[in-house]
Amino acid sequence: MNDDINEKTIAISGDPDFYEDLSDYLNVLSNPTRLRILKLIEHHPKEVREIAKEIDTSYENTKKHLDKLLNTGVIKKEAGLGRQTSKGSLPVWKYSLIPGGMEGIIRNLSIFSNIDIRIGEGDLNSKLQSVRSMLEDENRTGIPVIIILGGDDDGKAYPLKENEVLIGREDQTLPDISENGAIILSPGYEAVTRVTKPHGKFIKRGDDWFFKDCRSTGGSFINNKKITPEKEFSIKNGDMLDLAKGARGARLIFNIN
Repeated sequence: MNDDINEKTIAISGDPDFYEDLSDYLNVLSNPTRLRILKLIEHHPKEVREIAKEIDTSYENTKKHLDKLLNTGVIKKEAGLGRQTSKGSLPVWKYSLIPGGMEGIIRNLSIFSNIDIRIGEGDLNSKLQSVRSMLEDENRTGIPVIIILGGDDDGKAYPLKENEVLIGREDQTLPDISENGAIILSPGYEAVTRVTKPHGKFIKRGDDWFFKDCRSTGGSFINNKKITPEKEFSIKNGDMLDLAKGARGARLIFNIN
C-alpha cells in the first residue's frame, strides 16, 4: 500500500482562448446564487418565475443568471407549459441541468484539475479548486464514483459501494457477475482484460482508497504513470486511471462526491 502518484495528467503549453474560457466557466459556477439555481433545477425543470420565487430575487436578475449558465453549457431550456390560468396553460421556457447533472459538472472540474497550467495565471488553479470544492461540498455523499471517459461507456458512472470492487471487460461465456459489485465494461474496450481475470481492483482501507492491477495484459496507469502489477497504489479525488493505453483502452476518473 504505497507509491502515491501525483503527476499531472494533461499538460497544455498555452492557449489563451482556452484559459479565458475556463476562467469564465469558473466565474459563472462560483456565484452562490447560480449554485442555488443549479440545485433547484437538478431534478425538476422550472420556469424563470418559479426559480425567482425560490431564490427570492427579481425575474430580471434570475434571467441574467440563467443566461450566464446557458452560455457555459451547464443548463438547457426547453418549451413547456406554465401554471394554469383562466385562459389555460401558457407556453414557457423551462430550465434544467444538462444530462449528467451536477455529477457531470464535477467530472469536468476533475478533468480540469489534471491540467498543468503554464501561462502564468496564478489564480486560475486556486479558483478551480475553490469552485470544485464548493460544488462537491454541496453534493457530497462520501461514496467514490468511477466515471468513464471515451469509448462505448463514455459518461457512465459507477459508485464504489463495496470495500473491494473488480473492474474489467465482460466475458460472454460466463455468468454476469455485476451483482457482486464488479464494474463490467462494454466489449468495445478490446485492450482491457476481461473481468473474469480482472484488469484491476479498487480497494478501501479505512478512509483511503487504493487501486491494484491484477496482472492485466495491457497494464494500468495512474495519472499517466504505469503502475506495478499486484501492488496497491493510493488513489485520490480527481486521479485519472487508464486501463491499457491507446484508442481501445479505458480511461477513468476517480471522484469522491
